[in-house]
Amino acid sequence: MTGWLVRLFAAMLVLGASFAAGCSAGDDASSPADVVRQEETTSPALADGKIVVASNVAYPPFEFAPRTGPKGFDIDLMNEIADRMDLEVQYRDVQFDSLLRGLSSELFDAVISGMTITETRRQQVDFSDPYYNVQEALVVRAGSGIESTGDLEEEVLGVQPGTMGQAEAGELLNAGDVEEVRTFDTIEDAFAALENEVIDGVIYDLPAAQEKVDESNGELELVETIPTGEQYGIALPKESPLVEPVNQALAEIKEDGTYEEIYKKWIGRAPEEIP
Repeated sequence: MTGWLVRLFAAMLVLGASFAAGCSAGDDASSPADVVRQEETTSPALADGKIVVASNVAYPPFEFAPRTGPKGFDIDLMNEIADRMDLEVQYRDVQFDSLLRGLSSELFDAVISGMTITETRRQQVDFSDPYYNVQEALVVRAGSGIESTGDLEEEVLGVQPGTMGQAEAGELLNAGDVEEVRTFDTIEDAFAALENEVIDGVIYDLPAAQEKVDESNGELELVETIPTGEQYGIALPKESPLVEPVNQALAEIKEDGTYEEIYKKWIGRAPEEIP
């Protein structure tokens, strides 16, 4: 009888320990909002439930400012992140070259403005995980027979000076993969030359290139996207307590399909790869 009681007592201890461990494991699954509430900081974002976000709202489709307020890819994404962190967003329109300086001076809590993650910028601020892969695109006339950059050996490309498109076209020219590269003062001039059969293709930023194709009534087509290796991220002050909850919310958005919805809405196509 005594041995039976000992075995019963031991079994109860094992079950109790397992239950406690299970409860502990469940407690570890905190939401982005939980992480924010657990932080101890003087940050206004965590003190009053608001996050002040700066952006240079002059870069459609990522951010622009119609009369109804800021809109765009970055704005929708930041709104979704803040919502999952249980924070209210307040936007400030700031010139691009003042964004990091203002962030370092704690004038705002975060920056989202089509900002490329670079090692130089990492010395000044922390970045979230990447949220956008920067790509160029090759646009040609519909039915031209050009299907990729591999079909340009006897063709003429148009680009705008100072753009990633010019850099990509220059690499093709140096490799002997394109006949000629012509520069145009504006990208509108380049696309007009393409439509008028003066040139055979244009390389430009994917979002703007897709928009031109959508507006062409079927006369133009986007035949290839070209990775640049660059990525956009959300900038935050060094050692900001918001880095972890921002990244957690961003991961959820990528996982549950919300990211793809935002991407399709503003870029006009599904992402080939989610960062």
